[in-house]
Amino acid sequence: MTGAGEDWLGDGIEDGGFGLWVSGVDYLAGWRDARDTADRLNRALLSSGFELSAVRAVASTNEDGCGVVRLVGWPGALERLAVLLDAHADGDGGAS
Repeated sequence: MTGAGEDWLGDGIEDGGFGLWVSGVDYLAGWRDARDTADRLNRALLSSGFELSAVRAVASTNEDGCGVVRLVGWPGALERLAVLLDAHADGDGGAS
């Protein structure tokens, strides 16, 4: 932890010269879109027998404010999800 110096928020963070927040970018709109999609995916995971403590979709935004949904979880749960998705894929690797 750092002290209460002037740069306490940026201490230890290397951002490559870019700020964490860019003035004028609507991060909230992107995050709301991502949250709606993450909620839908999380409901699908739950209805497929997954626990959200093991695998879940998380809403975020990128540096441009576009919504991003990340899938996070335990390797075993994600492997189980990959097997489930493979079982629903058609013969040429695409979704049926």
